[in-house]
Amino acid sequence: MVKAENAPDGVPPAEAAKPPAKKIDPVYYNWSNTFSILLGRMTGDRDTTLESKYFSEMDAINEDKYCKRCEDNRDWLFKYSPVVKFMKDEVAKLGGDINDKNVICRMCTKDQSGGFHIDHGILLCANQFRNKGHQEDTMAHEIVHAWDHLKFKVEPTNLRHQACLEIRASTLSGECRFTREFFTKNQWRITEQLQRCVRRRATLSMMARPGVKDDVHAAKIVNEVFDSCFNDTRPFDEIYR
Repeated sequence: MVKAENAPDGVPPAEAAKPPAKKIDPVYYNWSNTFSILLGRMTGDRDTTLESKYFSEMDAINEDKYCKRCEDNRDWLFKYSPVVKFMKDEVAKLGGDINDKNVICRMCTKDQSGGFHIDHGILLCANQFRNKGHQEDTMAHEIVHAWDHLKFKVEPTNLRHQACLEIRASTLSGECRFTREFFTKNQWRITEQLQRCVRRRATLSMMARPGVKDDVHAAKIVNEVFDSCFNDTRPFDEIYR
């Protein structure tokens, strides 16, 4: 085999002979792919579509920007959000401490906006937030989880306990208030809108839990504890948002 001219030692000839990669204008790339998504041109298997690849690439490009924005909003919400400030203070009364060291902004690959772990704190998915209000709802949701774990004896393998956690967090965080459901989820029901939203979100969360067979099983568990958990508004006197 003839070695490619001027190929560096250790580089396969075929690789060395490749022409330089064509540079892509990131502005054009972003605009053209967004336009294709809007027109529905990016189709196929969900995990291998150009659309999925595009968003993954944009997340990688914008990681620093997304995390910085998330951290700035987190710090602002700690100072000025009534619901976040209230829940942070209530956690402190139980001996816990919610702060910028255990509320961490990271990029997430799953379709989620946050998470809570009793040993590690709160995860905020920096690439998932639509705006500051969305992040506020997520922080409130996860801090309700933190309060519940400090206040109650939560058994990690007890699915009824886990369902109750999700019901309370969706009820008290404000993520199911009418305006959010109306404008972001196209849920236009007037009667029992809050209850329907809480059931739906709690059921979706339960479907990701080990031991839950399917959506029917998840909904059954949620329904078994719904009334008592929905009506327990502690540490609020009533549903705040």
